Amino acid sequence: MHEAESVLKELLAAAGAQYSGISEAEVAGQTVLTIAAEDAKLLIGAHGDTIHAIDFLVKKILEQKRLARTGEIAEAPMAVEEHFLIDVNDYRARQIRDLQSKALMMAERARSFQYDVELSPMSAYERLIVHTTLQDAPNVKTESQGEGRNRRVVIRYTANATE
Repeated sequence: MHEAESVLKELLAAAGAQYSGISEAEVAGQTVLTIAAEDAKLLIGAHGDTIHAIDFLVKKILEQKRLARTGEIAEAPMAVEEHFLIDVNDYRARQIRDLQSKALMMAERARSFQYDVELSPMSAYERLIVHTTLQDAPNVKTESQGEGRNRRVVIRYTANATE
């Protein structure tokens, strides 16, 4: 059993959350632990706040367990050795697919009208998805602009695919 899955089960049990199972899948080099639940709204929360919090807590608990095993004192946050994502009834997977579709559509708009397209502000993870989705797209390049909560992706039209 994956250590993250074990921690997730402990956390859900401690919270008294009702779920029917947890499945593990590999998606683009990232492990996705999907919680199957009848009442997914409780585990997802408003705007995905609860599932993001569960994801954060599982990663922090794993980080602390690894620190305890190694006996190190962390001056800076320790990176989790493996990348994983906690999902509920494919909520986050659908969000990622929607974001990828939007990125491809906006890249097409930038190519068609030959101008830069500025996306709305998004989280670092969402920006990473957009950058990764468009990294091999012809005649566009992406960059992040702004600071803090106003940081956004700009899809720039380039006349040459090699620019």
